[in-house]
Amino acid sequence: MYSIIVVPPPTPEDTRDRTQIRLAPGERLAFGRSERGNGLRIAHDGVSRRAGEIAAQGVFWTLSNLSAHQTYVVENPEGAGEHIKVGPGRLQAPVPFEFSRIVLPAAGDLLPLEVWAPRHDYVRAGEGADGETTAPAFSVDRTKRYFAVLAALCEPRLRGTPHAPLPTVEQVVSRLRPTWPAASRTAVQWNIDYLAVKLRLKPGPETAETGPRLNGKKESLVSLALRFDLVREDDLVVLAEPSGRPVR
Repeated sequence: MYSIIVVPPPTPEDTRDRTQIRLAPGERLAFGRSERGNGLRIAHDGVSRRAGEIAAQGVFWTLSNLSAHQTYVVENPEGAGEHIKVGPGRLQAPVPFEFSRIVLPAAGDLLPLEVWAPRHDYVRAGEGADGETTAPAFSVDRTKRYFAVLAALCEPRLRGTPHAPLPTVEQVVSRLRPTWPAASRTAVQWNIDYLAVKLRLKPGPETAETGPRLNGKKESLVSLALRFDLVREDDLVVLAEPSGRPVR
């Protein structure tokens, strides 16, 4: 069963969908400028003759950087700026992303080499399910107003702009007005403060300690929410024009 799909960089001759190279677990794909020894030739003067190697490892893959001087960046196009760096000479660096883009710096150009890892393996339902249920790490109710506030804060980065500045409180108020006509600066700020406690970025009121002042509260909330998938792109539906019951 194939587990890794490699999509080469586009070329000027491409008139249809680009060729896909499929790798089964244990298979490897060398790439570089040279025709000899590479399963994927990238004909660019800025690419090393033996640039790297992709190896399929079941549900994930590894990248070897065989160049002498260039660092490769592997981006997660769905991860709001998430990426890893693979330095020159690094062998078999594991890549955990389902959809990845290897960015090859090539004499002033940045060549994208896409790698997909669509195979997912999961524990079967019921396996190891003995004893008491584990408490969830983060408990959020997607029907509540605080979640709509969190979604509005995350929206710019979920829309494909990973380094976008976060919206101001006033912009969040404006964004929420279609579903929450009574939204105000005070109400939105209250929900942001509530989220900081709920997601354990600040101690709750039941504790004796107030904890240090939390600077960059919105940035901390968005970073946590995106890192742990508390808000996904599908969740932005809570910001749409109301077609049924509004959030409470």
